[in-house]
Amino acid sequence: MALTVGYAAALEQIHPREVLELAVLAEQHGFSGVMAADHFQPWVPAQGQSSFVWNVLAALGERTTGDLGPGVTAPTFRWHPAMVAQASATLAAMYPGRHWLGIGSGEALNEHVVGGYWPEAPERIHRMFEALEIIRKLFTGSLAGRDVKHQGTYYRLESTRLWTMPDEAPDVLVATAGPVTARRAGRHADGLITVGAPPEKIAHLFARFDEGAREVGRDPATMPRVLQVHLSWAATDEEAMANALREWPNGGMRFPKADVRNPSDFEQMARLVRPEDFAGRMVVSADPDVHRAALQRYVDLGFDRIYLHNVGRNQREWIEVFGRDVLPALTR
Repeated sequence: MALTVGYAAALEQIHPREVLELAVLAEQHGFSGVMAADHFQPWVPAQGQSSFVWNVLAALGERTTGDLGPGVTAPTFRWHPAMVAQASATLAAMYPGRHWLGIGSGEALNEHVVGGYWPEAPERIHRMFEALEIIRKLFTGSLAGRDVKHQGTYYRLESTRLWTMPDEAPDVLVATAGPVTARRAGRHADGLITVGAPPEKIAHLFARFDEGAREVGRDPATMPRVLQVHLSWAATDEEAMANALREWPNGGMRFPKADVRNPSDFEQMARLVRPEDFAGRMVVSADPDVHRAALQRYVDLGFDRIYLHNVGRNQREWIEVFGRDVLPALTR
């Protein structure tokens, strides 16, 4: 697959009208498409936004020409998987060949708002894969013109179909940072989404993903490997670090975040984040070549698609600099 580098739209940080403007600008500067965050709340109050991802994706479809998808949505708590399937199918029908569906197991910050029980990680992962099964059933059955139903451990679906479908179902990509989930994703999903991590961890993740794909007779070389990268670039190193500490302190939090329920709780934890906490987790630099080198290492590991999120508010300057100095220099 050819390498593409897209724009990661932080809807928990940027007003949706501005996101649309930035996505158009990014496309003009060589970015290939948009991964839009699905959040009900921001990580910390200072980020200040959390718009509805499906509205924004539809508007992006009208204003841009590249790929687009949620990175990622949880088809498990706020939504029944059938509703996610319908939203995805409609978007794919509106913008043929451009939409992909990214799904994950969810975080309490977003999913607990409906007041349900928040389970431990293994159950959340089982829920995600059962949701994926329902989405697959709906896509496959609807394209064949027949109703489907489901009765599982966590979800029920009465006999129905999706009446608005694209000619071809969108790819479903599973987000994970764990090898066990990666193997299951290789068996059941169309591709993998993950975030930046040490090379040895990513190599292990890919190996398990490939193993799962081969177990069911699939060729992992044909399945997308997608990376989301958070970074901080600014005119000076000091400004880049200040942006990271103020706008994206969650990038320096060295602990699992999936069980934290409130932006105010994250805000209290952010008081403990220090500049050294970003080391090895997020590149913070004013030098575009430092960012290019870090991204090239990910390309060399085998990623096909990378979506970049600059954590500062200096989005326009960053898009112009990276479009000129970084994206053209990345090579397979």
